[in-house]
Amino acid sequence: MIKLLSVRLVAIIVGIGFAVAALWAFAVGAYNAATEEVAPHLPYEKPRDIAYSFDGPFGKWDHAQLQRGLKVYDEVCSACHSLKYVAFRDLAQLGYSEGQVKAYAAAKQVPGIDPNTGEATMRPGLPTDYFPSPYPNAVAAAAANNNAIPPDLSLMTKARGDGTNYVASLLMGYQEPSAELLEEHPEAAPGPGLYHNPYFPNLNLAMAPPLSTAGQVTYDDGTEATIEQMSEDVAAFLTWTAEPTMVKRKQTGWPVLIFLLFATILAYLSKKQIWAAVKPKK
Repeated sequence: MIKLLSVRLVAIIVGIGFAVAALWAFAVGAYNAATEEVAPHLPYEKPRDIAYSFDGPFGKWDHAQLQRGLKVYDEVCSACHSLKYVAFRDLAQLGYSEGQVKAYAAAKQVPGIDPNTGEATMRPGLPTDYFPSPYPNAVAAAAANNNAIPPDLSLMTKARGDGTNYVASLLMGYQEPSAELLEEHPEAAPGPGLYHNPYFPNLNLAMAPPLSTAGQVTYDDGTEATIEQMSEDVAAFLTWTAEPTMVKRKQTGWPVLIFLLFATILAYLSKKQIWAAVKPKK
């Protein structure tokens, strides 16, 4: 009996200890939130609402657009940004043949090891290789970009709210701040090495406008390469890199929902059949 009481007493003490710790953490968090200096809110704009072929439950990839987006990334974005989670062989999903994938990979230089000396070297890429980084390390990346390390773009559209529209809007949004904005928010003036963009939460970012002129990229399918078109195409491509199985997931979801609906109806009818002979008590 005494042993049982001791166990209960220890349990009560431990429970009280956890409750006190939780209340203390809540109180400290509430105090910090109440006393923290909040940065002034800058009136950035929400991303534009752009229609894409993969939108909605029945959406599908537009392979022509994804190929155009790859071209924009390859000729513009890859100078600063990596795609470290994307392998060259994944490009077959965009409609490229095996030979085209091999040729694309071979045109890229990737880190390798010299089999004769064992030293690090560069070699032509293979389909199994991943997109190489444009910089050897973070220090070199920061030194080449005003101390701002360009982020990897593999998952960018998943890392930002309304990611596809955000990326496209950001690329189209470079402009000079208005006089009204600067009058109301002087802190919104871009500093040295910064560029104003109303879709960026801080309104100013270190990345120079990557898409500055129409025709910067020549599309193989003859599509006119306006800034809007290039922005939307590369945003669509980065949506694919972030979630290449998105369309398959949507296509799989419909049979699953139909099966669950059928199973629910079947279970209801079975329940009615099983309990049909049982009369409720009055």
